[in-house]
Amino acid sequence: MSTQSYDDRDGWVWYDGGFIPHREAKLHVLSHALHYASAVFEGERAYDGDVFKLTEHSQRLIDSAKLLDFEIPYTLEQIDQATRDTVAKNGFRDCYIRPIAWRGSEMMGVSAQTSKIHLAIAVWEWPSYFSPEAKMKGIRLQLSDWRRPAPNTAPTRAKAAGLYMICTLSKHKAERDGYQDALMLDWRGQVAEATGANVFFAKDGKLHTPTPDCFLDGITRRAVIALAKARGIEVIERVIQPEEMSSFSECFLTGTAAEVTPVSEIGPYKFTPGPLCKQMIDAFEGAIRPRKAAAE
Repeated sequence: MSTQSYDDRDGWVWYDGGFIPHREAKLHVLSHALHYASAVFEGERAYDGDVFKLTEHSQRLIDSAKLLDFEIPYTLEQIDQATRDTVAKNGFRDCYIRPIAWRGSEMMGVSAQTSKIHLAIAVWEWPSYFSPEAKMKGIRLQLSDWRRPAPNTAPTRAKAAGLYMICTLSKHKAERDGYQDALMLDWRGQVAEATGANVFFAKDGKLHTPTPDCFLDGITRRAVIALAKARGIEVIERVIQPEEMSSFSECFLTGTAAEVTPVSEIGPYKFTPGPLCKQMIDAFEGAIRPRKAAAE
């Protein structure tokens, strides 16, 4: 993965209705979003020039903004087209896509009803985290000290910038301690999710995954559930207590960045990536690159 700073790159960013050079995509230091986290975003990927689940992502961006009490001044169709145009303008076939909407600098204070709402879409090349061989070894997760908040304490159904503060803290600590990521429990002490991905467990040929009642029901999560069911694999969405992890044989994460990534360890709990992990990796690869799958 490139270590080049994200503000110093070639290419184009779609910004408030048109394209500007990537290096000129700036905002003022007194933007409300910077001080009060009044921003929502999406993470998307393009494969072979097609954006996976584009409309679902664009709709969630709109819905997240409404949960933060602002309206994005573009329609669903306009956001979809702007995303496609940004990928094409930058000449990418495979890339990561980051739409973000935020309150501007017209008001400074907790209240900011008349702030201008901005929308930008940036893209960059971001390969899969791991090679297929490395994936099947599984990654190691630490159990986070931080917990996902209750739905009556934060807009947990929004992909809102502020909700990721504890994810950053959790992942920083995990990486300092030699892990790749962290698993977060919810406010009740039940298994929730990783810092940027949903979690699945395997047992007796069935998949188990936490009910997303205080964290995002990920778009990749839903896609993987549909892929599993189409292959006759039973998927059970339910409350999962931490101690239950000792009874599961396999575990994997799902998300736009993670795609489908097996897990070998969560704190004291061990897993062996096996046939269900491999089957879901292959199924997901077929879904994101259907033309390649059809040719094979």
